[in-house]
Amino acid sequence: MRGQDTGHDTGRGAGRHTGGGRGAGAFLGAVELGAEPGARATLVQFSSAFCQPCRATRRILAEVAAMVDGVAHIEIDAERNLALVRALGVEKTPTVLVLDAAGGIVRRAVGMPRKADVIAALGVAVAGV
Repeated sequence: MRGQDTGHDTGRGAGRHTGGGRGAGAFLGAVELGAEPGARATLVQFSSAFCQPCRATRRILAEVAAMVDGVAHIEIDAERNLALVRALGVEKTPTVLVLDAAGGIVRRAVGMPRKADVIAALGVAVAGV
């Protein structure tokens, strides 16, 4: 998944993430996410209150999640979940994580993603289900 580096800094150094990095190998469940993940995959969005690209990202992810059964979209307020933000190395908003059914991070992007890229990343996440 490709994301444009247009997000808002969350208080750490700037940089675009497209996979790997901190949080790679992490598994996220309902406790960490604050909501029930999807049965097949989950689109996780880290947002902040005044982030303009976060609004468009929210719309894109909600549309994609509605297209595929068993996929959930969960939005997390980065400013209210600093421990998780730090653990995953989230530096800007929006940051999008695509999780597989087990909660493993399959893809990661910073900035507003293109809908086609989200769909492709979701295809990778649900391929094993």
